Amino acid sequence: MMPLNAAVTPCDRPISFDCCDESQNVTSGHRSEQCVHNVRSAKRTGAVIPDAIVTWLDTLDHDVRIVFEATSGCDGELIAALAARGHPFSRVNPRQAREFARATGTLAKTDRVDARVLAQMGAALDLPATIPLSPARTRLADFLRRRRQLVDMRKAEKLHRHSAGQPEIAQAIETMIDLLSRQIAVLDRQIAAFIAEDQTLAEQARLLTVVPGIGPTVLATLLGELPEFGTLCRRKIASLAGLAPPCPRKRNMARRQTHMGRTAKGP
Repeated sequence: MMPLNAAVTPCDRPISFDCCDESQNVTSGHRSEQCVHNVRSAKRTGAVIPDAIVTWLDTLDHDVRIVFEATSGCDGELIAALAARGHPFSRVNPRQAREFARATGTLAKTDRVDARVLAQMGAALDLPATIPLSPARTRLADFLRRRRQLVDMRKAEKLHRHSAGQPEIAQAIETMIDLLSRQIAVLDRQIAAFIAEDQTLAEQARLLTVVPGIGPTVLATLLGELPEFGTLCRRKIASLAGLAPPCPRKRNMARRQTHMGRTAKGP
């Protein structure tokens, strides 16, 4: 699991929050630190341990804002707890946080350093509040992530055909490809059902299907991973999705920064 770094920023009084698999470090503006156990440690032992993240959030006022990096699904429990309390938060792109660290002269990269950088970033910048996904959209995004994983596995197996060497190995590869294809087909049916069952998703899907070139996979991806679709102007949504055209004089640099807008969600 990747560590989860977060910072609480009530105006100019940042409090850094770093969460990893078994513990988290809370650092105030004066860099006093505290370590508490995380609920993830109970997954291996089967013991019931109170969620330290939830307990910690209950001590915060609603006028503070939590800033944390998108960490490939490791921040799911934090997002769920924040959404349940209606607590404002900003989920930032890790690359943007890293660029901010470099701009402020911070070259080291550790969990504690990352948390302090996020605190400084939240205090210095007017970060937009992240709108939490609805349960239906969250479920759709989870199934889309699993579909991408299976598609990547199938692609890798197809590449293995050329180096099989033996007929038995080639047959095993074809069997695996068929299995992955069947599982992808099952996921496609489940994803279509999720969209049809939710009124909001179904209405957005009806509008998107009239656009030429949008098939079932692109449609589901837009609905599950771009909830801002339909709420922003064409320029902002293009920038968020990483599709904004580059500056003519800095074409190469802009091409390398195409994905700055959308926070990553993992493979």
